[in-house]
Amino acid sequence: MTAAAKGSVENHVFEADVAKLLHLMVHSVYSDKDVFLRELISNAADACEKLRYEAIENPALLGTDPQAKIALTLDEEGKRLIVEDNGIGMGREELVEALGTIARSGTKAFMERIEAAQKEKEGGAAGAQLIGQFGVGFYSAFMVAERIDVATRRAGASDAFLWSSDGKGSYTVAAIDPSEAPARGTRITLHLLDDAKQYTSKWTVEKIVKDQSGHVPVPITIIDKPGEEARQIADGSALWTKSKGDISKQDYAEFYRGVSGQYDDPALTVHFRAEGRHEYTALAFVPGSRPFDLFDPDRKGRMKLYVKRVFITDDADLMPRYLRFVRGLVDTADLPLNVSREMIQESPILGAIRKGVTNRVLKDIEKLAENEPETFATVWETFGTVLKEGIYEDFERRQQILSLSRFRTTTSGEGVRSLADYVKDMKDGQQAIYYITGDNAQQILASPQLEGFRAKGVEVLLLTDPVDSFWVTAVPDFDGKAFKSVTQGGADLATIGGADEAETKPVEATPAVTDFVTFAKGVLSDAVSDVRVSDRLRESAVCLVAPEHGPDRHLEKILQGAGRLSETAKPVLEVNPAHDLVKALAGRPDDQDLKTDAAHLLLDQARILDGDKPADPKAFAERLSRLFDRALKA
Repeated sequence: MTAAAKGSVENHVFEADVAKLLHLMVHSVYSDKDVFLRELISNAADACEKLRYEAIENPALLGTDPQAKIALTLDEEGKRLIVEDNGIGMGREELVEALGTIARSGTKAFMERIEAAQKEKEGGAAGAQLIGQFGVGFYSAFMVAERIDVATRRAGASDAFLWSSDGKGSYTVAAIDPSEAPARGTRITLHLLDDAKQYTSKWTVEKIVKDQSGHVPVPITIIDKPGEEARQIADGSALWTKSKGDISKQDYAEFYRGVSGQYDDPALTVHFRAEGRHEYTALAFVPGSRPFDLFDPDRKGRMKLYVKRVFITDDADLMPRYLRFVRGLVDTADLPLNVSREMIQESPILGAIRKGVTNRVLKDIEKLAENEPETFATVWETFGTVLKEGIYEDFERRQQILSLSRFRTTTSGEGVRSLADYVKDMKDGQQAIYYITGDNAQQILASPQLEGFRAKGVEVLLLTDPVDSFWVTAVPDFDGKAFKSVTQGGADLATIGGADEAETKPVEATPAVTDFVTFAKGVLSDAVSDVRVSDRLRESAVCLVAPEHGPDRHLEKILQGAGRLSETAKPVLEVNPAHDLVKALAGRPDDQDLKTDAAHLLLDQARILDGDKPADPKAFAERLSRLFDRALKA
């Protein structure tokens, strides 16, 4: 760094290539300009924390003003925004070192001093809770200011100095009359650009402070115009730092509404402090109603990340996407207030925090299910569809989420049941958890594939959410019982005991029916992979099932509709040997034309029962007309 004295004014050239770095700061590092105010407030809080630490050994530094504070002054006429604190302040050398280079941090140097002192002095005061990197975040203010003036006086000193720069490569440092600087601390004056006048609006500034810095450990006041009385907009306390015993249910509810934008009460509050390898505090809420953005395509979470009570981002992926309905925050001292909200996501510490918070939220949801089943039932009804995404996406917690999951079944009526309940009530000889997928419960309850299971009293899960068709293919089992679709492969009903074997046992095919099935298999070979006698049908004549391997019928439709399946597997046509229509057709062995038309019409009937259309509507209509004609002539 070079300096040339001109009276009491020193001209300096930045050590680093400031123009290049400032371009990076303004155009690449920060996602929005509002962040500059968060940075300046965090620096001010940093300075107050430094003073608090040094005052432990030198109380005289506090003078007659021991209460830390940050004040914002809005000057619309002068196009100025002033940020002032009564923290530690800076001397000449500290001012040059802290603001003379973007690559160096006053906070970092201070922390090194603390660490060295702690090594020399066992049992000394705990390290200061510092926020930010002054020399980095400070320069974000040039996104909105054409010039910045920094007037400062160090605590306990009588000299005051003014730092000034337009951020284009140089700055000046000058001694000033102490009356032009704070009695202690730093006053930063931003001379705003023409397109940044909104930062003199009390509504704009107050909203930014409450959203991004409302929980720093120093009270914040705002002065709407120079000369007016200051009013407090942040009290310097953070709800999540308090003991749970000191927080009322109403306090939690009000905070939840503020952090989530919801107007209801939370169904579940999760508040804890983690200590050990990583230290952080989490305050999370399961909403009482569905947030409007729950099914946004980006599936982003809305948990906020704070570092030492300074808001960093609400885009840090603190929870897996299947818990995106959870609202709240995490506050940690283990992360630095980095140069960007984007870069902070790369920290391995954040990954550890994410794991810890996710585990605790799921654990507390489990407790809710056990201790408050009615409340949990509401949570499941509201968010179960989203939570089940975790069965497919989160292998580590798959069994835990399966245990939490609730399902409507063929025996549950309008209620829901857990998989543990299902397994407990399985029939003798039943080896699988049976399910059927579809668009809605009423539709799939009418599926012919359910007839044999219903006759034997075998419970079947009714899976109607799109994600259901995916997770059942990824999960091998629950409690040792495999998941099996009733619309795929064999039904295996013969091995399962029923209430009345005589009534539930399927009818065996007569030789004539067997011959008709063989005939139909030959006629329909281009459309189906097999035609076989069914043990799952009781009332219907036919149904379609998927082959043993591959996706079931409903998943095929989903994949094909999404353009992810170019062609589907040929289905299997199952025939009910006890149905009057099938027996009548089997009794016409010599009427080849009738049996051919009937085989195609039975296949189209099965398609319609499956929610599909006939493959060839014209051919279907012609065959139906021929059948009507034969019947009328007869």
